[in-house]
Amino acid sequence: MLAGTVLGSGIASLDATVVGIALPSIGRNFHVGEASLQWVFDAYTLSLAGLLLLGGTLGDRYGRRRVFVIGTVWFAVASLLCALAPNAATLILARAIQGIGPRC
Repeated sequence: MLAGTVLGSGIASLDATVVGIALPSIGRNFHVGEASLQWVFDAYTLSLAGLLLLGGTLGDRYGRRRVFVIGTVWFAVASLLCALAPNAATLILARAIQGIGPRC
């Protein structure tokens, strides 16, 4: 159980590292500047931080395991949306949706 929790919660930090490394490639592929690239990173961080307390409340109300599983699946689906994003605006929106997942 501990290993599953550590692996599941580690996806958030791993995601931040991977996206930080990939930002130059994202900028070249979508032909966007630094402002859009900053939003790719910040959309995730803002939604994650903004909903942190709500995630704890949902865990208390509906059960931590259930909320953890929902958040992990949410994150995985949002990651697929990020991978399929056709442009920077869609990627930014998908990243914001992705940030909701780990605290869902």
